[in-house]
Amino acid sequence: MSEENVKNTVKEIYSKIATDNSCCCGNKYFSESYENVQGYEPTADLGLGCGIPTEFANIKEGDTVLDLGSGAGNDCFVARRIVGDSGRVIGVDFTNEMIGRARQNCGNLGYNNVSFVLAEIENLPFADNTVDVVVSNCVMNLVPNKEKAYSEIFRVLKSGGHFSISDIIIYGELSEKIRNAATMTAACISGAVSKEEYLRIVEKAGFKNIKIQSEKKVTVETGELLLYVNQEDLEEFHKSGAGVGSINIYAEKEMKCCCG
Repeated sequence: MSEENVKNTVKEIYSKIATDNSCCCGNKYFSESYENVQGYEPTADLGLGCGIPTEFANIKEGDTVLDLGSGAGNDCFVARRIVGDSGRVIGVDFTNEMIGRARQNCGNLGYNNVSFVLAEIENLPFADNTVDVVVSNCVMNLVPNKEKAYSEIFRVLKSGGHFSISDIIIYGELSEKIRNAATMTAACISGAVSKEEYLRIVEKAGFKNIKIQSEKKVTVETGELLLYVNQEDLEEFHKSGAGVGSINIYAEKEMKCCCG
């Protein structure tokens, strides 16, 4: 599938989620509870995440935070609680419906330092070196050109800035049948890559001090997989040791010294 077709498919899926709360993805395998997280707004939580990236993001009061694939605004509002009135939070999404829903939620909350921008992650409409912290929750796996996306994150981060991103990875090699089944039942992982490939992409973009802050391998229920593959394929999958999981990854843009 071409990059454009992937984007159109993702846009169609998430536009539908934004308007009627339907979801083709089985995020029940990855999602974590925000119930005790300060700043959490249930109306902005569509259950699409695979972690809580703000938990590891080392956000400080006054920071400028960029949330990539911000959806209805869930992680933006959590970040807003941390940065306070002196900071700024910007959410980016490439579906009009999600942006509209997030702006409505923001208006209801009365925040004047949270904004939502319609844009693609591979082409961020922000100047170089303008963001302190980037967060993202279960979105980068959906981006076709991950190298371009991470180069954009590197570009907009200030010297000494960092990111904290929750995302989905694969273990081993998934057959096309299993990959397609997992796409339907385990949070749309068709675009996910291995942990090793993920780290390579991040390092190639120029990041330093790369850390895996959390990692969780999940088990997709056999009954759900059998809706898409036969018993023989399923047994082959189990024998291979392949699977899917979630990670939270942290990395820094190295501080440049301005001294002579």
